[in-house]
Amino acid sequence: MSRAEPARGGAEASTAPVRLTLPARPDSLAVVRQALTAMAEVLGLGEAVLEDLKVAVTEACTNAIVHAYPACDGGPPGPLEVHAWPHHGGIVVMVRDQGEGLSPRDSRASAGLGLGLQLMATLAAEVRIASGPGRGTAIWMTFRR
Repeated sequence: MSRAEPARGGAEASTAPVRLTLPARPDSLAVVRQALTAMAEVLGLGEAVLEDLKVAVTEACTNAIVHAYPACDGGPPGPLEVHAWPHHGGIVVMVRDQGEGLSPRDSRASAGLGLGLQLMATLAAEVRIASGPGRGTAIWMTFRR
């Protein structure tokens, strides 16, 4: 253990980070949910936190699947990255794509849409977003017991 790394005990110390890179397709969602469910159970996060985590992460992944990559001529989908690691008795999940980045929406044209980020902010203890043209989008969500 280095001086910069705090001492951790219990399940958090023995739980390895999850790092997934999958095609940005709907069938990848099941793999993401299974991996995060297993990690949350090992960490003892409880059923309510697990349900919030699954809904918020599914929303973030779905956004990447639907919006990140322009429709191409039958080519392979772009990558969907999901990283998760234990953090102070909870879990941090990062969902990242290499797509177009978030763009402002015309609220009149998208009435009723765009609630996914609000949903993530409601379900997670903390949400951070980094996005830009040519950089893709990364969303970090922290879930606590």
